[in-house]
Amino acid sequence: MAKFRLDEVDHQILDILIDNTRTPFTDIAKKLQISAGTVHVRVKKMEEAGIITGSSLSIDYKKLGYAFIAYVGVFLQKTSQTKFVLERINEIPFVTVAHVTTGKFNIFCKIRAKDTEHAKQIIFELDDIEGVYRTETMISLEESLNDKKRLMHSIFKEL
Repeated sequence: MAKFRLDEVDHQILDILIDNTRTPFTDIAKKLQISAGTVHVRVKKMEEAGIITGSSLSIDYKKLGYAFIAYVGVFLQKTSQTKFVLERINEIPFVTVAHVTTGKFNIFCKIRAKDTEHAKQIIFELDDIEGVYRTETMISLEESLNDKKRLMHSIFKEL
């Protein structure tokens, strides 16, 4: 498959969608002074090329009572247990992200909890998974940076 080439209009469309994936194509078209049909066709092409792989929803977890974030490094007894342990981790809904990693940890997880007591319960659940040797936890005091746009602009400059 040939490499899909993004032009400046594609960059601008992505820029707007990164800010708000629910922006109507008609609003994007007005802002960029192109037709809504053009926006639709370009987004469709980016989806077909696998550049856009869906959309996401931003949630204010604080308003839902889940402001506590911790990162948990998971040490396994054997790396061959990775798949089994990941399947068990997937059963814990408060683990929102899990990465298989190199270095210090075998698996690195992000958890969301109501408070420290709730986080402790989640961490104990992780510890109790067969094959987990131990865990190491870091508490997030504040999410200071979460900006997809800066990365996208760097990528656009390379293309």
